[in-house]
Amino acid sequence: MEEFESSTASKKTKTVYISTVISIALVLLMTGLLGLIMVHAKNLSNYVKENIVLNIIVSDGAKEVDVLALQKQLDTHPYVLKSQYVSKELAARNLQKDLGEEFVEFLGYNPLLSSIDIYMKAEHANNASIQSFSNQLTKNPLVKEVIYQKSLIDMVNQNIKVIGLIILGFACVLLIISIALINNTIRLAIYSQRFLIKSMQLVGATKNFIRKPFLGYGVLHGLLGALIAIILLLVTLYVAQQQIPELVILTNWVEFSIVFIGVLAIGIMISFFSTYFAVSKYLRLKIYDLYR
Repeated sequence: MEEFESSTASKKTKTVYISTVISIALVLLMTGLLGLIMVHAKNLSNYVKENIVLNIIVSDGAKEVDVLALQKQLDTHPYVLKSQYVSKELAARNLQKDLGEEFVEFLGYNPLLSSIDIYMKAEHANNASIQSFSNQLTKNPLVKEVIYQKSLIDMVNQNIKVIGLIILGFACVLLIISIALINNTIRLAIYSQRFLIKSMQLVGATKNFIRKPFLGYGVLHGLLGALIAIILLLVTLYVAQQQIPELVILTNWVEFSIVFIGVLAIGIMISFFSTYFAVSKYLRLKIYDLYR
């Protein structure tokens, strides 16, 4: 009879532990997904910013060797990500392709000027930095003018800022919900062990001695839940990239690794502290309070 009761209690305990790990994994999965969305949103905003083009129109009559020297100089500028030299002939071919007509033969000459297309680094792709950069360029005698769309840059930065704040708000709310859900799950698991905790205390076990195995299990559950969540996140990333190949350009495994480490840390820390406080609660209670 005692063996049967012991076996039943063991199965019940294992069931509680398994459900705890699964619950933690699901909560951490949602947290990790939001983290990956934030990383993709950040990389997408950088991608958009780094594809904003500044057209530096070269003065008519400027020598190509001087223009190429200017391009090399611009490539070393801290604001510049990359540059591309567009000769008069290349500009004419590009415009002809867009128009579908031989306008050079019709006019008898090529009215276009050579230019250098500048792509700014994401952190400097704003009107203040671009205006400062443009003012420096216009002082160069080789530069006739600098063309860029101020309204487009303002709109891009404003939209990215709003979207970033919305995602950050969701992240904060979800983090609070995650902490609450994991805490409640662990408290319920510890609740099923309240009589064992009190029995150990009654036979003279110290509080630290009683807490130690529960904290060990708590950290283990958090670790297992986090590992399951990370595996599911990797599967989700793989499936998403298979369905949307364009996501590859937003892939940054360093940042993804930070998200995974964050998921691991959240799972372990919340599990540890939730277990600590839950066990401490039942250590403080009187025997008759355990039945309430």
